[in-house]
Amino acid sequence: MAAAKGDGAVGELELQAAIGFNGHVPCGLICHPDKEHILYPLGCTVVIQHLDTQKQSFLHGHTNNVSCVAVSRDGTYVASGQVTCIGFKADIILWDFPKQELLARLSLHEGKVEGLSFSPRGIYLVSLGGQDDGRVMVWDVSKREAVCGSPASPRSAGNANVVVCSSCRDEMFVTAGNFTIRVWELDRATKKIHPSECYTGQLKRIAVCVQMTNDDDDFYLGTTSGDVLKVNTSSKVVTACGPQKKKFSMGVTALLLLKTGGLIVGTGEGTVALCTGSDFQVKKRMRVEGGVTSLTCRGRGDQFFIGTNKCQMYRSAYATFKEELVAVCHTEAVNDIVFPAGHSDLFVTCSTNDIRVWYTPERWERLRITVPNVTCQAVEVTRDGMVILSAWNDGKIRAFVPATGEPMYEINNAHNLGVTAIAATSDCKQIISGGGDGQALRKKTNDPRQHVVQMRVLPSWRVPDNHQWNRQKVLDGSAVREVQGSLSSSINGMDITSDGVSFVTGGDDHLVKLWDYQEGAVTHVGVGHSGSITRLKICPANKFIVSVSADGAVLTWKYPSSG
Repeated sequence: MAAAKGDGAVGELELQAAIGFNGHVPCGLICHPDKEHILYPLGCTVVIQHLDTQKQSFLHGHTNNVSCVAVSRDGTYVASGQVTCIGFKADIILWDFPKQELLARLSLHEGKVEGLSFSPRGIYLVSLGGQDDGRVMVWDVSKREAVCGSPASPRSAGNANVVVCSSCRDEMFVTAGNFTIRVWELDRATKKIHPSECYTGQLKRIAVCVQMTNDDDDFYLGTTSGDVLKVNTSSKVVTACGPQKKKFSMGVTALLLLKTGGLIVGTGEGTVALCTGSDFQVKKRMRVEGGVTSLTCRGRGDQFFIGTNKCQMYRSAYATFKEELVAVCHTEAVNDIVFPAGHSDLFVTCSTNDIRVWYTPERWERLRITVPNVTCQAVEVTRDGMVILSAWNDGKIRAFVPATGEPMYEINNAHNLGVTAIAATSDCKQIISGGGDGQALRKKTNDPRQHVVQMRVLPSWRVPDNHQWNRQKVLDGSAVREVQGSLSSSINGMDITSDGVSFVTGGDDHLVKLWDYQEGAVTHVGVGHSGSITRLKICPANKFIVSVSADGAVLTWKYPSSG
């Protein structure tokens, strides 16, 4: 890594905010027991967000995507697991929540940590390995070491998918998965765990979620078949299964037990239903966008939250049972980001099927422009702020009204292999586009029917007097200098401050790097993305940097103060 100017130290960019939520992680959205915070995974980071102020903080430490999150009952500890390459150890990180500090790395599982659960008093942490690991482990939280482990499922069954600890006893927990349901007991004296198989009779089910009752008498399993199983903890026998007449479409993917005895069911098709009775009769229902992956209660109040695999968060009250959208984000790679000229409170991003306009202070989506079945690869706002220009993989350039998202015009067949880059001249009269065919083209903005011709564009640079470039070098294309942007991977995005003092880069190494132009040296590095950085921009006021990545994340970094 290049050294910074002066003392040679490279500073750390401060992550200010994140727009994103990995809704594909089962039970990844968790309300903290303090009733004030919510936790969720985003790439290799665990985000902690205050529910009222929306202030965010971040738990950094994983080297790859976070695959599961758990919080101890008293809220003291957070545990998070990750995925990694086959043959490598996948870390579990134990965190101190009040201090938001890393306490320990627990590394025995290979490939992936599938699930985590704390015992009721927080004495033990139980972890479940993924398909390539297949083990269940018990960890001593205070000693930060493994107590014992065992294969999670019998050889005659498939993989275990979920784990949940007892609500009353530290020595008991349950695992379930592909045709396997087991109740486990920990023998403290011998430091061994012993499973008891649960009897399901003719029922052959794949369990994907589990909830234990507060008294430990029973636990509930959601299945891919679209029904819910109720299992007695003592007898290890299924005592109820339903609904019988009409099962839930695309499986039961999340469960939430209510203190009143009811059960909230989330499904793969996006239904959230309140069920009662031994036959799990549906009393209320609502619909959200995407399959439900998380249901979490805010303390013992009347609120609960819903997370979906479309990476959206909803809030609802038990009494009204009406969904309220509280957070949205991109679900696929974000391909570009741009600020309107002179405005730092708004920025525009683009991805598969859509363009989105965001309000920076509240991290809220102001506008979404949807074009189905195509990918927007680049976006631009004209200097007068009157047009959003966009480049699409179907070879079209599309223009929209920024305030409403209404279409203005289309330029068909702009490039044979898709439009990959777009810009507008400062007088807003012409469009410059680049394509997968390697061509750069110029087009009038006020006549979309005009034939597009290929041409070479020579920009008029505003050149700082104190920098090493000059107008002749800009015109003849000669290199001023060449510096190595990354030791291991490509650079996908770059932006420069308006005064030319600093520039920022990002790429496949997942790092945001701020450079001093004159020294050609890295001054600050930001770590937070788990996917390749696709683009990044410095806001017009030089107060923050926004970076976007292939995993759908939009991260905001504080721009370091000078001096």
